[in-house]
Amino acid sequence: MSKTYSLSQMGWNAFFQQQLSLEQWESFNIGRVTAQHRAHIEIMTESSKNQSMPMVANMTNLTVGDWILINQDGRFEQALERYSLFSRKSAGSKIGVQLIAANVNTVFIVCSLNNNFNLSRIERYLALAFQADVEPVVVLTKADCCDDPQSYLEQVQSLDSMLMVVTVNGLDSESVKPLEFWCSTGKTVAFLGSSGVGKSTLINTLLNDTSQITAASREDDNRGRHTTTSRSIHLMPAGGLLIDTPGMRELQLVDCEKGIESTFAQISDLSAQCQFLNCQHQTEPGCRLSKYDHFQPIYRLYFWLF
Repeated sequence: MSKTYSLSQMGWNAFFQQQLSLEQWESFNIGRVTAQHRAHIEIMTESSKNQSMPMVANMTNLTVGDWILINQDGRFEQALERYSLFSRKSAGSKIGVQLIAANVNTVFIVCSLNNNFNLSRIERYLALAFQADVEPVVVLTKADCCDDPQSYLEQVQSLDSMLMVVTVNGLDSESVKPLEFWCSTGKTVAFLGSSGVGKSTLINTLLNDTSQITAASREDDNRGRHTTTSRSIHLMPAGGLLIDTPGMRELQLVDCEKGIESTFAQISDLSAQCQFLNCQHQTEPGCRLSKYDHFQPIYRLYFWLF
């Protein structure tokens, strides 16, 4: 018989409880979406760890991490309001929004300490995290393959002195122990990062198994290979819930003004003090940004995003 879990172990809290009337609480079962496929979703309830439910017309656009109500016939009734949601513009030229993960407490932004290291990409993920009101933790992987991991850590820390940054060797369980602080019972963490940065390896170590397929990066350029092809949720030995997402090569921000403002708050404040409203922050008189050399690499990214 497979092990089952209480609602609180699955991440249920007062935010969701207050959305239900007494009648709903007594009449419906509660489930959490643990995996998403083309024609069906998988859910977890207090009585069943893995229950499949077909996608039907009355379903809202669900994603991994969502909470739903299930009627006595085992059918979808309604989705509960989310307290956090990650989304992005759909890949390619098609206009639309792709949901990534819902009801997340902490997001691990994963970047590897090799040629794949990209500070601008980290900044984009930070904007997504701040937009969703989710605490970001930057996890720098493959520290065992890097001669000077501290220099990379300092680059990321320079974005925000209060930002949590952790360097790890994803193959070493002792090295990843600091991450367990954010993985306690009932807490949900999500992983964001491009393919090949070591997400699956890190997940295997946190889960203490090999449930995620891994593949080595290409030797010539350290660029990753996609090994995760669908979003899914896993229970960690530390008690938390872990949401994995595919590598995102075409990350684009959607409705993310608040997140961008939070990520680049100092740049935003200074640009508002420029002499001219249409300042391009290059050689214009009265520009408040152009004289700060340390802003040069990132302020163009800010204005491109905003």
